[in-house]
Amino acid sequence: MTDPKTISIAGGALAVDDGPPTESLALVIAWCADDARRVGEVAPFPDRGGPSTLGRGAGDGEPRVRFFRQRPGRLHPTEPLAGLPLSRRQLTVTPQGGKLLVAREGRCELVVNGAATERCALVANDTLLLRGQLLLLCVRRVASIPKNMYFLDDRFGAFGDADPLGILGESPAIWRMREQIAFAANAGRHVLLHGESGTGKEVAARAIHALSTRARAPFIARNAATLPAGLIDAELFGNAKNYPNPGMNERGGLIGQADGGTLFLDEIAELPVEQQAHLLRVLDADGEHQRLGEPHSRRSDFVLVGATNRDVGALKHDLAARLTLRLELPELAARREDIPLFVRHLLLLAAKKSPQIGERFLHEAADGRLEPRVDPALVEELLVRSYDTHVRELDALLWRAMAGSPGEVVLLTHDLRKESLGREREPNGEKIRTAIKDAGSVEKAARALGLKSRYALYRLMKKHGIASDEE
Repeated sequence: MTDPKTISIAGGALAVDDGPPTESLALVIAWCADDARRVGEVAPFPDRGGPSTLGRGAGDGEPRVRFFRQRPGRLHPTEPLAGLPLSRRQLTVTPQGGKLLVAREGRCELVVNGAATERCALVANDTLLLRGQLLLLCVRRVASIPKNMYFLDDRFGAFGDADPLGILGESPAIWRMREQIAFAANAGRHVLLHGESGTGKEVAARAIHALSTRARAPFIARNAATLPAGLIDAELFGNAKNYPNPGMNERGGLIGQADGGTLFLDEIAELPVEQQAHLLRVLDADGEHQRLGEPHSRRSDFVLVGATNRDVGALKHDLAARLTLRLELPELAARREDIPLFVRHLLLLAAKKSPQIGERFLHEAADGRLEPRVDPALVEELLVRSYDTHVRELDALLWRAMAGSPGEVVLLTHDLRKESLGREREPNGEKIRTAIKDAGSVEKAARALGLKSRYALYRLMKKHGIASDEE
């Protein structure tokens, strides 16, 4: 096994240690004609590295692009791209000035961001296709993911697959989230999950429960926005029989049902302020609460996990203060390299739901696994889209693609292609800086970039490390 402390990468050396992580550009495999299991592997390019060659050659003394399976505290080198019909010297790649300078050397056509070319300068979010063989996504990411302290190795699962908790992804952002989830589970404190619709808040809540000492106790989940007006307190705390109205059944209440376990309230910010205030005592007083119509108090030993896609300010401030831990769930734009893994995962789930879909779009790979047949043009389109509802929206797009594909390959269909016409891909850091400078304000720059609001631009500025003084 290669020494995990020093691994040769692209003619340089990458140190994997416990120091602060540094970022550089990298190429991530998003689609591979020869082996779908290589999706998610990464080739890092240290900023001060020299030129290296991507191709099927190996062992000739020339610096070569190497791909790795990157996980917390470790890098596993994988086999060279010998199985693909590439030239021995297909591309040369040179990191320079915050970009990757790429030049075509071999016979396979080079397509960058949808346009054929001979040479280019890649920045984060650019796509590179070696026609019919390999699709790569350029990202900026840490050279080494810090070793986990709470999310332990026995929870990892196979590379590229959902872990035993149902969390999918190999990006640094999702590994940070796993570690935060495990910390929250160990802490036993009340938690607030914040993230846009479709980022997996219930999956995270269930993972917190499963990793905690409460795992064998109930996990009670309810969307707070669906609690009937006028009965919210009865639903939360329970009520005695015939109270407040004759004929009403006795309710144990969500808080009582969660005794010993976890209560997950999705859309918690949709609770009226009055009912938010009613939660304060039960969260303060070791679960002490009173069912409506009962003279005595009860206790429920539970952890509350609340979730919202609204600004935290929408919560009553003293309720927010009692949700001690805050977890920000990353949107797809912060983990684009995970999108191809979701494509595979969601198509396999679709095939489980419908054997006919499986028979049509799946094939048996060399290792005996079933893998979906996917057009790289579809993967590329999904990589560069802007998402409103994230994984939920991605799943819907894949169903539309399957419905419109005439053969055995899930294609970028005409209607999806038509949607993408005239819509630019998410702007990179260089375009954002230029737009802000030219427009003179973030709001005007957002309009010039075709974004939905200035808040969308603020998120991109944070992602690309654009300081506030550049606003």
